[in-house]
This record gives sequence, C-alpha cells and structure tokens, in this order.
Amino acid sequence: MASVTEPARDTRSDTTIRIGLVDDQQLVRAGFRMVLESQPDIEVVVEASDGEAAVAELERVRADVVLMDVQMPRVDGISATRSLLRSADAPKVVVLTTFDNDDYIVQAIAAGASGFLLKDAPPEDLLAAVRTVHRGDAVMAPRATRSLLHHVSPLLDGAERRAVPVAVPEDLTPRELEVLVAMAHGLTNGEIAERFVLSETTVKTHVGRVLAKTGSRDRVQAVLFAFRAGLVHPDDLLGSEE
Repeated sequence: MASVTEPARDTRSDTTIRIGLVDDQQLVRAGFRMVLESQPDIEVVVEASDGEAAVAELERVRADVVLMDVQMPRVDGISATRSLLRSADAPKVVVLTTFDNDDYIVQAIAAGASGFLLKDAPPEDLLAAVRTVHRGDAVMAPRATRSLLHHVSPLLDGAERRAVPVAVPEDLTPRELEVLVAMAHGLTNGEIAERFVLSETTVKTHVGRVLAKTGSRDRVQAVLFAFRAGLVHPDDLLGSEE
C-alpha cells in the first residue's frame, strides 16, 4: 500500500528535498514524517509499506532521498534499492537499520545504498542525514561511517574476498590515492586537510575527483571501492579505532 502527497507549490521552493518513506510500520513512518515535515526545506512525497509499492510509486513521483527499511513483506528493502538505482536519475537511498542483521548492511552497500540510519536516531540526526546525503556525501558523518565499518568489517572482509577485485584507476594521482585511503579510515575533510597540510577547499576538490574516478556515488561507495581494491583492510580500521 502506498500514498502520495503532491508538493505544495505555494509554500515549497524548488530547493525542497523530496523524501520517500518506505517502512512496513505505519507508526515509524508517521514519526519520521512528523520530524521531516517540521522543516521548511523538506517534504515527504511518497510513503510505502513495502518495496514493491515503493518502486512503483517512485517511478511515478520523483524523490531526492528515500529512507528504506530492510525487512518488509513482498519485496524487501535490498531488492527495492537495487531496482531503484538502475535508473540514471535514481534517488539516493538511505537504509534504515537497527544493526540486528549485519549481513543486510553489507548487502545494502553492494546494492548501492548511500548510507545508513538507525531507526532510533535522534530527530536532529535524521534531519542532518537527509541533508547530507542530498548534498551527495555519505548519509552519516565520516567518523560515524568509520564506526559502522568497525561494526561490520569482518563481514565486509568476507564479502569482498568473494567479490571480483577492482583495479585502482590509472589516472588516480598519488595525492588522490592518499585521500581515498584517508576517507576509508573515516577521516573528515578537516582531518584530511590537517594530515596532508592542505586547505579544506583543496580536499573537497580531491574528494570529488576520487568519487568520479572510482565511479563512486558517495563516500560509502568509495570506502567499499578501497576495500575491493585492497587499499584498506579490516585490521587497519580496527587498529585505528579511537
């Protein structure tokens, strides 16, 4: 079952972030919707209770960011994410998780999800996550992404050993390679700038080039690339935990 709310053109601007909510629990959707629509720059345009309905509605109504539950009837969130991301103008997908099923997190990364959000996250984290992924970065701050990778790194290691390895692009410069490895370790742009004595503007430029050259949608995908290319290993991350 799905419902659609058309944008209120007289109160919303063209910069409004359009959200799809996909979760089989109506109360969860209602809570998320209340928080999201308390903001003038965010609007929920689609709600769906399973992946099949979500894919059908999101083909008809454009969304910028989709908050996607994993375990749902009929079509689960992993399959729905994979279907949504086949199109060139696909929305960014943020997987909703409770960390109960680590294997789902790994599958979501492989399916192309832009990041993760705990269902019990504070409202301010939900809003920050939506705005961050809409800008094209990982849905969680780099340091939070590092914590996530610490949690699932053994599974990532096993999954990536079975995956087809990738080669480091020949046009990736030595500095961009250093930035990629730093990103994989969860360093923020400011921390990367400090480590390599660069301005944050220069770091942002390097990050953008790294994403483009590695074919990564965002920081999370770049970290996955670093694993598959053998640039970073779980032991490295576990050893760097603060």
